[in-house]
Parts: sequence; structure tokens; C-alpha cells
Amino acid sequence: MPPSITSTRTPLAFAPPLVGVDEIAEVVATLESGWLTTGPRVAAFERAFAEYCDAAHAVALNSCTAALHLSLLASGVGQGDEVVTTPLTFCATANAIVHTGARPVFADIDPFTLNLDPTAAAHAITPRTRVVLPVHFAGRPVDVEAIGTLARRNGLRVIEDAAHCVEGIADGRKVGSIADFTCFSFYATKNLTTGEGGMVTTNDEQAAAFIRTASLHGMSRDAWTRYAPGGHSQYDVVMAGFKYNMMDLQAAIGLHQLAQLEQRHARRESIWLAYDAAFATLPLRLPADTVAGARHARHLYTVLVDERTAGLSRDALQERLTARGISTSIHFRALHLHPYYQERYGLARGMYPVAEAVSDTTLSLPLSAGMTVSDVERVIEAVHDSLI
Repeated sequence: MPPSITSTRTPLAFAPPLVGVDEIAEVVATLESGWLTTGPRVAAFERAFAEYCDAAHAVALNSCTAALHLSLLASGVGQGDEVVTTPLTFCATANAIVHTGARPVFADIDPFTLNLDPTAAAHAITPRTRVVLPVHFAGRPVDVEAIGTLARRNGLRVIEDAAHCVEGIADGRKVGSIADFTCFSFYATKNLTTGEGGMVTTNDEQAAAFIRTASLHGMSRDAWTRYAPGGHSQYDVVMAGFKYNMMDLQAAIGLHQLAQLEQRHARRESIWLAYDAAFATLPLRLPADTVAGARHARHLYTVLVDERTAGLSRDALQERLTARGISTSIHFRALHLHPYYQERYGLARGMYPVAEAVSDTTLSLPLSAGMTVSDVERVIEAVHDSLI
């Protein structure tokens, strides 16, 4: 099909959620139970998720952003502090830092993994630094050993943004069991979805208790504890907390999503390998795989489009795929290229050249466990037609 012709086929969504009959039945059961907000299903989801991650504690929240914010507060981050992170991430990573009163300090990424470069992060540390906040970009685990060593050497805490990496394994350990805090997203496009929602895991019992209380207005007892059979209705407000709690309606979906997560990861893996094989001869840079002892969560299949070798720009390729009914996305426009961070922190193009190069050329192709064989073949055909 010539690039100028628009497809009449039904557009293929970028990352449609896979929600089955089990999730739907559990939501219906929750509605019929009369208990919709934080309650027994949230507690069950937390226990199951902690077990999946080999973590001592898991606290369910309404977003990964909330998980990041409360993890930073639990780490003592506040006004005048600094947190070192990557510029190649969604804005929530940096915004959570801003909301504590601290300053996000960016360090460039590794050109192979596209994750935070430990050497660059080391150079970004100052006496004000309190936390290193790496992101498992696209589902590829960060170098947890290097980041952990850097943190220990400088007396820093590590908070991992694992919004892309719920199935990840790093250095032979489950993501969620390694860092001081690990923050997960259950947004609609994520490998495990509750529509909206998030989770934080930690092995620090005191920190988990703080996050749990802070997530619900700073109240000493949640509604289920107060109004369930045998509960006590009185509570104390022990801090000026937030409204960050997860509902049972969300956990009802999450419980069954978690139960099917490994099976669905296998499907994502098969799509990934099909893409690798189909695109191997094309003038694209394909995603890097993981090292020994690690498992990629296969969240985003991102290709890099160098106009000099591909014969067209990333944006031109995206337009051609759109014309063929293939939805794509960009992960991400580097944060220091956005007006807010430029104006507030004096950032500019040229400061993080590797992240900028990726930002200018990255394109994410459709990837979902719900994609059919025909869907995958359609993406492959459209990419080939657009480049050849």
C-alpha cells in the first residue's frame, strides 16, 4: 500500500487491556457485596502481590504516582533535597519528586539499555541528594547491583519506578524485592491492569505502615477496619495524609490479572520474538535484550528510527503506520525538553545527549497479550510496507 493511501480496516489499538470473564465476575461480586472501597479484596490483592514479588510488604494505592510520592516521603525526602533520576521517563516520575519539595536531578541514560546510567548518576550526586530513582524502562530491569552499590556508597535510598516491570527479574531476584521501595503501575495499558491503580513494595515494616496511613488521610484505621464485623469505629488522625487508597473494585480486577500474569507474559514474549525475527533485516534499531539473571517484562516494544539509515524520520514512520490503521506511541519525550522543567530548573537540549537521541527517534509498536496472530501479522506487514 503506498504511504499516501489510508487504510479502511478497523484501527489496531496500541495496547488494549486484556480483561476476561474472571475479572468481570469478580467486579460483579464486589458490587453485589455492597463493599466497594478499600476492604477485603484490597487486602487479598496486597498479600498476593507481596508473595509474587518476594516482598515483605505491599501497599495498594490509586496510582504509581502515589506510590512514588509516598515512598519519597517515607524516605525523608523534603524541601531542598535532591533525587537523581532519568530524563527518559513519564512526567509522573519527576512530578512526584517536585511534590515533596525536592528537586529532580537528571542523569543521562545508557545507550544500550536506555536505563539510567550508573556512572552518570554517580556524577549527579551532591550533598543534597537523598535518593536514587531509576526506572525500568520498557520492562528491561536496571543494573540493580550498580545502582545499589552507588546508593550504599553515598548513604542513599533506592526507589525503583517499576511501572513497566511487574514481571521483571534483576540479578536473579524479583523486581519488588530488591530496592528500599519499588513502585508499580496498574494503569489501563500496563501488563497488569486495574484500570487505574498502583502498588508499592518494601521490606521495611515501619515504612509500609507509614505509607498505609498516609494513603488514607493520615487516619489510624481505614473504613474496613472500622466497619467490618468486630471493628472499632473510632480513629485518630496522626498526620496530614492524602487520598491515595485503592478500592476493592480495582483489586477485584487485579486479583485475577495477577493470577494470569505469567501466562500473559508468555504471550507478550512470543509477540516480542515474532517482531524481532520479522524486523531483523529492516533499518531499525530493535530493543536490547537482558543480561543473564534478568527477565524483561516485555511491556513496550520500542524501535529506534534513524532517518539516515531508515530513509525517513520517526514521525514520518508513525504517520505511515497511522495511515495503515496501526496505533503507535512515543516513550518518551525526554523530560528536560518539556517547558515546565526547562523553565523551572534551567534545563536545555544538549544536557543529556543520549536521552535526547532516543527521545527523537523512539517509536513503540502495539504490544498486548490480547493481540491475535492476525494482529501481529498486520503490524509486521505495515512496518515492512512503510519502510520498503
